[in-house]
Amino acid sequence: EDGGRPVEAAAALAQRRVHPHGVVIGIVDVRGVDVDGFDLGVGILFPLTRKSHDRDVMINSVAPVWDGNETWLVLGGGGLLAVFPLAYAVVLPALYAPLIAMLLALVLRGVAFEFRWRTKRGQFLWDWAFSGGSLVATFAQGMALGALVQGIPVVNRAYAGGWWDWVSPFSLLTGLALVMGYALLAATWLVMKTEGELQETSRRQAWVTGAFTIVLIAAVSLWTPFLEPLYFARWFAWPAMLFSAIVPLLLLVCIYGLYSGL
Repeated sequence: EDGGRPVEAAAALAQRRVHPHGVVIGIVDVRGVDVDGFDLGVGILFPLTRKSHDRDVMINSVAPVWDGNETWLVLGGGGLLAVFPLAYAVVLPALYAPLIAMLLALVLRGVAFEFRWRTKRGQFLWDWAFSGGSLVATFAQGMALGALVQGIPVVNRAYAGGWWDWVSPFSLLTGLALVMGYALLAATWLVMKTEGELQETSRRQAWVTGAFTIVLIAAVSLWTPFLEPLYFARWFAWPAMLFSAIVPLLLLVCIYGLYSGL
């Protein structure tokens, strides 16, 4: 709060020192994106796979790990409540809609995962439910992240925004970027776990989704510093810009590793 005027939560938090528990939660969230990303991405790629046998192989590739991957999501949310209850109380009301959409989509996806094996006549319906749940969960997750980055209005240590503040051009962009990124993770996962025609199809999908992911990463990165003056200062003020310059270099290394590996 500043003279009764709302401040951006993300900007205010950025001014505080790094909390070791926050680092742990950050690692948990990154790990969740890593392991749950290819899982959700398999569902995103589902409509692009016409053969029923190939879809069965895709499902079987994540069957041993898909339910365990959701644990990271629970751990991240529970950890935020335990360590930063005030941040939890502010952020959750701001993101009720996308988070509820994400959780409902995950439930639909989990039900579809189990029931698609129990029917042949209606299997296509469960396939679409699995794919739709994966897509909605990913897009909602990306929009929630974008809304958090662009800032949450806070007055008297409570959320002061409206129901639809999380919807913006920037959050739509981050939602699309996460969908494409998860599709890339799934494609590379299938390249590693499958063989034959499905593997070659996944390799082509990895090339395409990789290119789109790079473009979207660049778009989000160029947009972010202009969301908040503090972000711009943190990125480009000396000597902080030395650390900012490392990020695109690491991205180039990742791009080289991706396409040389394919």
